[in-house]
Amino acid sequence: MKKKLIVLTGAGISAESGIATFRDSNGLWEGHNVMDVASPEGWRKNKEVVLEFYNQRRKQALSVHPNPAHLALAELEKHFDVTIITQNVDNLHEKAGSSNIIHLHGELFKSQSTFDPSLIYEMDQWQLNIGNKCEKGSQLRPFIVWFGEMVPMMEPAIVAAQQADVFAVIGTSLQVYPAAGLIQYPPSESLKYIIDVKIPQTGYINNLKAIEATASEGTQIMARELIDKYVYQ
Repeated sequence: MKKKLIVLTGAGISAESGIATFRDSNGLWEGHNVMDVASPEGWRKNKEVVLEFYNQRRKQALSVHPNPAHLALAELEKHFDVTIITQNVDNLHEKAGSSNIIHLHGELFKSQSTFDPSLIYEMDQWQLNIGNKCEKGSQLRPFIVWFGEMVPMMEPAIVAAQQADVFAVIGTSLQVYPAAGLIQYPPSESLKYIIDVKIPQTGYINNLKAIEATASEGTQIMARELIDKYVYQ
């Protein structure tokens, strides 16, 4: 039976593909106050600004490609039962070929009814505008988990983490909760990796290996180690 490899990915893995990280040092996101484009209050205040912001994110996402970190994780499915838990809303893991992905914070290329949140639609273009409505006649919004909203996929992510034989954290500062708390759920005896150019503080975690490197470099190092340990032993 294949070992379960559970991977939590953050902005650092997408940054190498050219997608801007969540926000820069002055708290702005592509020139916007984060709360103006990523909160229910911002949506109520100015839907046009929010829709255009995500339109530009989609347009940008169409021009980027998976990097070696995404590709290495997809390749590991040959040897491991891999689940990707991502904080990213882009579709780079899908493009790379990963087949089991939990999107904690929503998906850029989907829209959602503002009347009935269970109505979620695949988007076949990058634009979502005022007047685009669900089948019940209400305005569509980005399928993004905004600040102050529940994280509906957190429970499946916790269940996956609890089953990990190997748990890896790649390209995330472990500052955004509840996602950051997932590193506390894998079994004590499971092997853990943290891969980042700046290793975040975690407190004591059993069987933890830190690889201070870019997502691409560190993920490939991890992949070789895991294959040597579990496949060619």
